[in-house]
Amino acid sequence: MKRIVVLTGLVSLLYQTSCTPKKENKEEVSHYTTTSPLQVDTSFVKEYVSQIRSVRNIEIRAQEKGYLQEIFVDEGQSVKAGQLLFRIMPKIYEAEMEKAQAETRIAEIELQNTKALVDKNVVSKNEQAMAQAKLDQARAELSLAKLHLSFTEIRAPFDGTIDRIPQKLGSLIDEGQLLTTLSDNSQMFAYFNVSEPEYLDYQTNVKGRGNTKVGLLLANGTTLSYNGTVELIESEFNNETGNIAFRARFANPNRLLKHGQTGKVLMTMPLRNALIIPQKATYEIQDKLFVFVVDKNNVVKSRGITINGRMPDLFVVESGLNLNDRILLEGVQKVRDDDKIASEYIAPEKVVSRLRLKAE
Repeated sequence: MKRIVVLTGLVSLLYQTSCTPKKENKEEVSHYTTTSPLQVDTSFVKEYVSQIRSVRNIEIRAQEKGYLQEIFVDEGQSVKAGQLLFRIMPKIYEAEMEKAQAETRIAEIELQNTKALVDKNVVSKNEQAMAQAKLDQARAELSLAKLHLSFTEIRAPFDGTIDRIPQKLGSLIDEGQLLTTLSDNSQMFAYFNVSEPEYLDYQTNVKGRGNTKVGLLLANGTTLSYNGTVELIESEFNNETGNIAFRARFANPNRLLKHGQTGKVLMTMPLRNALIIPQKATYEIQDKLFVFVVDKNNVVKSRGITINGRMPDLFVVESGLNLNDRILLEGVQKVRDDDKIASEYIAPEKVVSRLRLKAE
């Protein structure tokens, strides 16, 4: 009896299974838009890492040994040319000058007496010449003493801004010891390195050279309000890097720029037959850029590219793509290698004309 019940259950289960309709597993194909690189004559802004320097930046050092008696300025203060900055205790040099003054007066008196004796033919003119030489020597020593005394007062050689003052009042200062640094920040230099091919293009191809008017991108991502001008190219290439240094001059009326800052010089570079693609068609892995190329079977393959410039929402491709490649425009973050997609092709001219967004 139990065996009959079990058999009946199995038959019922098999019947239900056979009556269940079979589901067909259909592969879902996602729909995306594709485009191609666009070849154009254009220009782009290239960034060059730069070092910003004052037009004049000098070290103020002591010219005499002594105690630092007075400090007339503070760190960060703006000063005028000729303004008194420091005084080293002048007592010794004042005494030396007074001694030299006294010796000069003695020599003058001796010369007067000798002249009187020469007029009376008491002594020869050689004696007068000797007296004159002694006076000249005394005057020279007096001038030297005055010079040493003047060195105890350190003045600003030009308008500028005072930097750190490492020594404090009462410090014993040696000759040549650093007192502070003075920077003239009315105008600034930005030094940046250019590769040899870019240098040759700049020097020989007048129509294709970079613009001599350049911008400056600051460390906080803002652009300096004033454009600069490329005014100098150094005479030698760096053997290690193969680059040569350019120098641009920037006005700095509000003293925003300081000596030692860093930034990026922005130079507009012309391009002939450049390949450009939307930035939104790319993705980045470990500082390297990639696109998805769609083959004739609508299968996507990732491909690395290199760029040599960027414009708003666009990259200028240096290598990795050609005109006939079809690349994924939308959804680069949603597909994987070897995915098969359904796609709609959009002409690159149309894409570029309406482009405003980056990768989705």
